[in-house]
Amino acid sequence: MEVKVKADKVVDARGAQCPGPLVELIRAIKEVQVGEIVEVWTQETRTKEDTKAWCQRSGHEFIGAFQEEGYERVLVRRMK
Repeated sequence: MEVKVKADKVVDARGAQCPGPLVELIRAIKEVQVGEIVEVWTQETRTKEDTKAWCQRSGHEFIGAFQEEGYERVLVRRMK
């Protein structure tokens, strides 16, 4: 069962090639407050794993990745 999480900022990176979606996520995470959530829409298959690794290095929380029709939603909470 998917838990519904409301993003504070949504970034539509569909069509961007790797590492574009991750670069857009990094830019967006700087624009939200600590505790807020950024959601990235992507069609790039590597974004989920790249985002997990980046969150481990940067100290942010990887909430999850959810498959939609033709794209994936990747959610991250800013932790610092």
